[in-house]
Amino acid sequence: MNSSVAPAIEIDGLTKRFPGIMAVSGLNLDRYPVDTVGSRRAAGAAHTRRIRVLVGFLLPAACVGRGLGGSPAGGPGLVRRIGYLPGDFRIDPAMSGAELFAWFGHLRGGVDRTRIRQLVDRFDLDPTRTFGTLSKGNRQKVGLVQAFMHDPEVLILDEPTSGVDPLVQREFLRLLRESTQRGAAVLFSTHILPEIERIASRVAIIRAGQLVTVSTVNVLLDRARHRLEFRFIRSVPHDLFNGIAGVVEAQVEDHTATVTIDGPEGPALRAAADAGVLRVSPVGDDLEDLFLSLYQEKQEH
Repeated sequence: MNSSVAPAIEIDGLTKRFPGIMAVSGLNLDRYPVDTVGSRRAAGAAHTRRIRVLVGFLLPAACVGRGLGGSPAGGPGLVRRIGYLPGDFRIDPAMSGAELFAWFGHLRGGVDRTRIRQLVDRFDLDPTRTFGTLSKGNRQKVGLVQAFMHDPEVLILDEPTSGVDPLVQREFLRLLRESTQRGAAVLFSTHILPEIERIASRVAIIRAGQLVTVSTVNVLLDRARHRLEFRFIRSVPHDLFNGIAGVVEAQVEDHTATVTIDGPEGPALRAAADAGVLRVSPVGDDLEDLFLSLYQEKQEH
């Protein structure tokens, strides 16, 4: 990232501990305009508490932050310029989406009603229904609208597509791209690897409150192992891929082989072609394998 561009949010030495839980320890992370960072976390991690600390809803034990031109972290001036969706988005069950949007709009100094109507239409949401009558997916839609409705300079989103159907996920991705195109910085936490690969320009992996790595998606994918499934026109021998450069594991059964490759795929592809391969398909999430390997490396150290 160009050092001449000021970060939208700068986090320096952020630390927060709860009884028996280290939510975040000495975190240093920058958020720049037109920057989308996906945070990959393990199941059961204190990611919700961590994000609340970042936004300023929970006071960190040791944090020096500078955000959006020097606004103090957690101050009202900063919060108005952030779009925040918590992982457990909830409001008063008797309140409707329209009432929530009006209330938040007032707190944020006014929001264009046309913008709210556009978002409601895009997510196919009925804003007149009370929160207590909505399904999980529709509650999430309300949360998405309130996060985007004021065109924030920074978006902090915790599991933004949780509980929504594929059409809403697709619309969310379009909306996120529009936000970054107009200059917004984005930090989102998710356990869905394809979302990170499709959205993020950088990926941060956090384990036990500590930053394991932060890098571009392309760099991480270059480090990841690849799994390919080969379908052959006839049965092939179980040792077909033995001794093939880059192949670290191969499971061969009848007409099918699933091969894990660390490095160039060419040698395995040539071996498969010589055996009469019919079709080659990628298997699994490359970043998932890398995520697990980085966790294991951290544990060994």
